[in-house]
Amino acid sequence: MSPLLPGLGFLLLLLGCQGAAAAAGTELCSSSPINESAVCASVQSLPDRFLCYLSPGAVANLSREEALGVAQRLGRSCPWSRGMPGASLELQVASSLLRNLEDFSPAVLAALGQAALGLSVSTIQENIPEERLEAALPALGRVQGWRDEQARAVVNKLLQSGYQILDGQSLAELGTLVGGLNSSTLWSLSPEVVLEAIQLPAFAQHVDTLPYALRRILVEKVSSRVGHPSELVKLIPSALATSIPKSLLVFGEEMPNLQDLNNKPWTREQAAMFFSDVVKAEPDFSRLSQSVLQGFTCAAASAVGAERFQELARVMRKKKVRLGQDQLSCLLRMVTLHGIPQDWDTYPQDLLLFLSPSDYAGNCSQFFINVGKANEDVLPKEAPQRQQLLLEALECLGIPGTQINKTNAEVLGWLVCELDGDYIRGSGGTLLKDLSQCGSFLPEQEEAIRDVLSSGNTTFGPPSAWSAFTLSELSGLIPVLGPSILQQIPKKAVTTWLRNFAWDSHLSREELATVIKELRPRRHKRAEEAGCPAELEITKKMLDDDLMPAFYIPEELLRACLQNISLENHLYLENDLSKVLNYPFSNPQLAVLKEYLHERYPDGYPEKVLSGMGPLLPLLSPEDISTWKMSSAYTLAAFLKIEPPDSLASAAIKRYMELGHALNATALDAIGTKYVCLLNATQLKAIDPASLKLASLNPSACSQETKNILYQKAKEAFSDQHHLPAYYELILPYLGGAPAADLKVLSKDDVNMNVSTFVTLRRDSLMLLTPGEVQGLLGVHLPELAQWQSRAPVRDWLALQKQPELDKLHVGLTGGVQEGYINLITPKFPAMSSAPLGTVAMVFHLLPALLLTFLTVSILS
Repeated sequence: MSPLLPGLGFLLLLLGCQGAAAAAGTELCSSSPINESAVCASVQSLPDRFLCYLSPGAVANLSREEALGVAQRLGRSCPWSRGMPGASLELQVASSLLRNLEDFSPAVLAALGQAALGLSVSTIQENIPEERLEAALPALGRVQGWRDEQARAVVNKLLQSGYQILDGQSLAELGTLVGGLNSSTLWSLSPEVVLEAIQLPAFAQHVDTLPYALRRILVEKVSSRVGHPSELVKLIPSALATSIPKSLLVFGEEMPNLQDLNNKPWTREQAAMFFSDVVKAEPDFSRLSQSVLQGFTCAAASAVGAERFQELARVMRKKKVRLGQDQLSCLLRMVTLHGIPQDWDTYPQDLLLFLSPSDYAGNCSQFFINVGKANEDVLPKEAPQRQQLLLEALECLGIPGTQINKTNAEVLGWLVCELDGDYIRGSGGTLLKDLSQCGSFLPEQEEAIRDVLSSGNTTFGPPSAWSAFTLSELSGLIPVLGPSILQQIPKKAVTTWLRNFAWDSHLSREELATVIKELRPRRHKRAEEAGCPAELEITKKMLDDDLMPAFYIPEELLRACLQNISLENHLYLENDLSKVLNYPFSNPQLAVLKEYLHERYPDGYPEKVLSGMGPLLPLLSPEDISTWKMSSAYTLAAFLKIEPPDSLASAAIKRYMELGHALNATALDAIGTKYVCLLNATQLKAIDPASLKLASLNPSACSQETKNILYQKAKEAFSDQHHLPAYYELILPYLGGAPAADLKVLSKDDVNMNVSTFVTLRRDSLMLLTPGEVQGLLGVHLPELAQWQSRAPVRDWLALQKQPELDKLHVGLTGGVQEGYINLITPKFPAMSSAPLGTVAMVFHLLPALLLTFLTVSILS
């Protein structure tokens, strides 16, 4: 969006403010001296680019012809990309404009352009005949950003009226509305129809807007008709590439076409499947795309060779490849095999996160400037390396006391987010803008930020003098302000910010709700016992206003108005429920909405409601979920996508399986690593290995029983790929359940296992490995084992090995059995409090005999 002069921008924001406040029934804006006719005249005469900044109230009273004209201009001129779907200012204005239209002819629908996003679901269902939707389909299929409910409403109406998808062309004609197809309809299409459609640019460019589950259906349709991964890669459009199961990207003996691979965006896991094959065959690493290079695996490192490894690392720097922590750890070890290089600036910048200034050939200040440009997400929020880097940075800059000036803050970059409360207080307001980018804080940091802002001794002044622009600049700090500061901010500033800037701030719905609840209109406090005030009746207009929560404080007003809502608006609310629920309601208000839903659906929520349940999660119980109508894996996926807590996710999975559904690939992908540990043994054993092959799970955090079951399932699933280099990457997430025999075989395959993986192997399996087999597993990571030798399980494994065998590894491992000694394993007796006295007495009675036997064996040896 092009920048707007602040003065003119605020003038436009105030246009129609009086009308909006009157419609809402609350004094959220100051009175405007501009009368309604002046507002209308102003809107008509505004340049196109200024229309994007109008408030809904400015267009509320336009005539049909005027509304249509403004809607057409709005659809052409505005960016339609301001933050949360359904909550942008453009959408509010479009919804207000389209309420003035009654006759939606094909010509009108086509002329709306992006402003068609302002159509409500109820308008689509009730006011637009099927034949008009079909006639306007070419134009509607080009509109970007349809909500799921809108797309479903259009597509369902088309299909119900006889629209048939007989070939790829008729599927492609849906354009951006293709997301409105339900899973059963998409499954019913023949693979030939899908194959034809994905090769049409008009269709391929829109599939990236589909839900993940629907993209997977398209991929499975295509893969069922191709004979080899290289053909699949060639046919699948870029927008579907990341939806290909990684097991379908193992190429085997047939080498993939490099150009086809380079032209697609891959996930890191996908690229790891073919990275080894590619680097072995490619003489010029610079020909590899960033997407392919991110699949770097340590197992492939040895295939590259030490001579060419430096070249590969430098190409990664040039292509700005982002790697994960494990990948960087391996890369660093390989780069420093023969000493620390002096040209660090030619290697991936993220490697600096694991170095000290002393390793860098340059001044320490430059080192930390470069660290500030590295990807901070590589290190977890409270990782020791972060604190170590901060301490070294403070020492490098020679900062006295706890005051950080602006210059030093620029050098520190994102390390500012690691500063404790003393530094935040000591630096006054200097750090506020930098801290606003941090995302999250420790409690002591939050307290310090509040102290600084409350003092008023910053460039922003006291909270009582803040404007909407101030809040925009400090938006990242709003979640930590607390009621004491929020209540001081002028309500007009908060309202203006909420309506026009909040959606660009990346704040969550809950964080915005905290701000909203501070807007307490006094004029309604007496109306709590009098039912719903006339000006607060819930209408389409009110339901289209994302500041709706501000008008229903306290929540009794919302309850009263929901009881009086008309049948027409009942339908509108249900159809647009996911949009309305994502408004920043407080928890008490959400509880009222849940009561409303429970009354409407006493036998369980229908599927159309489940995907919008996210804001209600804190109020749901497993008992609520036990009545839901989960008819397919896609319903389960829609609910789990909103990341419910474990208790609710477990209840949803249980309900899904109770209704007779299988844990197919779609269900397993929905469950994912986040929820896989919730599955019990019965559910795990019901998984078909063929489905597991197409899913992506990592049970490393689960119980040993879960790991054991899933390992056996995964071993069977990938058995046909056991001889290929990619097998290790496929089986890697499940190795925590591998028996010793399988690990011994794997040790011969030069896999370069990370030590972090090694220490999570089954303990009984690990104890049976020889030093040579451990060396075979770890490869280049073997030296890191010395850092673990005082911790379990490495310490316990060392105690079982002969020290001379450990010495042969040449990595400084100690703690093994010396030559001429035997390793006595101390018997683990039952605790005195829990073992029967007779058992304990027997153990102590036999102890002298046991020790005598051990000593005799030792002497004879």
